[in-house]
Amino acid sequence: MTDPDFQRYDRAGLALDPIHVGDGGNRLGRVDNTIVRDPVTQLPKIPGSSYAGVARAYTAMAYEAQRDSQRRTTPYYPGCAGQGQPTQGRGHCGNPACPVCTVFGFASPSGGGFAGLAAFSDLHLLLHPVASREGPVWVTAPSALEQLNLAFDPLDKQTAYTDLTHHPLNLGWLMLPTRPLPEELGGSGLQSRLADLAIPEYIRSRIVVISERLFQHVVNSTLEVRTSVAIEPATGAADDGALFTYEALPRGSVLGCTVTCRNPAHFRVGGEEVEAVTSPEKVFEAVKESDDYLENLGLGGMITRGMGRLRVLKAYRGSDQAQGERK
Repeated sequence: MTDPDFQRYDRAGLALDPIHVGDGGNRLGRVDNTIVRDPVTQLPKIPGSSYAGVARAYTAMAYEAQRDSQRRTTPYYPGCAGQGQPTQGRGHCGNPACPVCTVFGFASPSGGGFAGLAAFSDLHLLLHPVASREGPVWVTAPSALEQLNLAFDPLDKQTAYTDLTHHPLNLGWLMLPTRPLPEELGGSGLQSRLADLAIPEYIRSRIVVISERLFQHVVNSTLEVRTSVAIEPATGAADDGALFTYEALPRGSVLGCTVTCRNPAHFRVGGEEVEAVTSPEKVFEAVKESDDYLENLGLGGMITRGMGRLRVLKAYRGSDQAQGERK
């Protein structure tokens, strides 16, 4: 009989709006407020901490809406959401029967705490939408394919691989010759993996694979850039000299991440067994409570300016080989 230490769930998210997760400062360049990028590939990403923090708050909201039927007197929200600072008598409850504190962890004002049963990877770019003369296409590259457990290194680094057209294809400012998708990606390989993640067919039918070097340039040159101005509260008019620009992942971007759910049976909270969730599957069900809120309320910055909504697509359970097991 096996007792899994953890279960991994691969997830994909579809941006319903442009998404701006700022890097915490300004860089020299054409944009005042830039978004977070991977320090090696320079590709945009959403930090796992950003996803985990928003998921925690929205999960607390979801359980708060159900609290009357659970006969719990202590509110889930806002106490068990956020950083849990004990202000005005509120903070993380740290109760073994609390699905928010056990799944996402909690801080204790007296020291210690609990790290949580769910771990979130960064959300990396899987498919990037680009305008072309064939209409919108979704561009990907070897690093993104590796996240899908597919391997392909373009034979020609200056060629776009696609089944959409046999004519040269423009990707923004770049015109590339095309070749059909290779055998390892054609047929059911790539399409099956994308279908596992519930990526819509209209995206799956318009995939273009390019080299890693071209992917970086195409993505960073086709991000959405907006211009805004700060409003003076006293007058309600534009504040003088407060014009600024900011960039965002465009609507239609597809991002992927992994949520690793630990087995509650192997952990104790304050010396007591975890009661709120009883298996890795139950941990993941608690994380999914945030999905509807994420689709409607969004994450990141500029959410009052039409940004941030992310539709979490169907999760694909990781392979059994990825599970740790105890016998």
